[in-house]
Amino acid sequence: MINDFLKRLGVDSLSDMQKAAGEAIMNGDNDVVILSPTGSGKTLAYLLPIVQMVNQMDDHVQCVVIVPGRELALQSANVLNDMKTGLRCCACYGGRMAMEEHRTLRQVCPHIVFATPGRLNDHLDKHNISSDGIRYVVIDEFDKCLEMGFADEMSAIMGKLPNVGKRILLSATDIDSIPHFLNMRRMVRLDYLDGADIVAERLKIYKVAVPVKDKLETLSSLLRTFGNQSSIVFVNYRESVERVDAYLRSLGFVTSAYHGGLDQREREDAIYKFSNGSASVLVSTDLASRGLDIPFVENIIHYHLPETEDNYIHRTGRTARWDAHGRAFFLLSPSEKLPDYVESDMDVFEIPDVLLPVAQPKNATVYIGKGKQSKISKGDIVGFLCKKAGLKSADIGRIDIKDRYSYVAVERSKLRQVLRMANGEKIKGVKTVVEEVN
Repeated sequence: MINDFLKRLGVDSLSDMQKAAGEAIMNGDNDVVILSPTGSGKTLAYLLPIVQMVNQMDDHVQCVVIVPGRELALQSANVLNDMKTGLRCCACYGGRMAMEEHRTLRQVCPHIVFATPGRLNDHLDKHNISSDGIRYVVIDEFDKCLEMGFADEMSAIMGKLPNVGKRILLSATDIDSIPHFLNMRRMVRLDYLDGADIVAERLKIYKVAVPVKDKLETLSSLLRTFGNQSSIVFVNYRESVERVDAYLRSLGFVTSAYHGGLDQREREDAIYKFSNGSASVLVSTDLASRGLDIPFVENIIHYHLPETEDNYIHRTGRTARWDAHGRAFFLLSPSEKLPDYVESDMDVFEIPDVLLPVAQPKNATVYIGKGKQSKISKGDIVGFLCKKAGLKSADIGRIDIKDRYSYVAVERSKLRQVLRMANGEKIKGVKTVVEEVN
């Protein structure tokens, strides 16, 4: 069974941390604390045992997973859905109407709920989620939840869950003390933070000399040496995201911009395009340094120097995830020097004089105006695009079906064909809108 789940996720084997987590969570009545670096696969570490412990025949919510932000809630739910365990789940978070989520909760009858602290409290208070059947509580990115000031909300949640038998905490940094409200008296602590050294062996770090104060031209030249590799450009300000993103787009790069000032739909679009290979470059503040599960980022670029060592650790943790290799680059203007916490004798990356043209990503993202509420399945979408747009199944990549619409990655060379042939055509007998997600 476990091997089937891993195969569907494209995972060959489990790490020592994931194996130890599974044993600790499934065996005995102990609560479990898992300390492991960013990118080491903590989501799968708790999901694999939890899906074996939840009773599929019981329609009550049996497990709640508390996360610091909506992106992690959505992505964790996607991982569970991709495992095809037969368990139902919902992601609940702020930024949209709670009533809409309430309707979804009633329709889906989830076994597992992934939720931000404030929204989970709201649903518990309104009895949209019954606490009676909840036996397992997971707090993912516990350190970030505390950092973001969610201690009171988490305390309130624990006070509303009288039947919890197991608590699981996951953190990418050490935890000095466990808050009293968690009541973790019988605790197994798994500390794999030394695994950061193993990650470092797979991560190559370079510095890039910038001849002038403005780094834009050097950035674009560096990106052109990567071809269509997946790269994240980190900056320190929202305005910088907009400026850098606009500049790169003007040169023909296909990018995603991501920061806290965007609305929910814009943020979801940006991450979806980047994670499915429709944008080669993600330009972001440190918001993208945590809470996102994008496994195959090949390059990290520190356009602005990280403001803290913690920010540096989490930025670079976006690459060399699992057992992959990655690279990180510091762009240094004449007046800048590396922070003290960064090893200073790193190699210099020389940008060649002759550069390749701007490379285009393999995929493009298509919006289809029908989703779960129209009873649309992934098979329906594949059939629709093959029949109406003349695609082959090999031309179609990742498909994500939302409540009212769907996202599909298609071969970029076939995008115009899809838009011309499929827009306004019928899927399951109903006309639908088909548009590119820019």
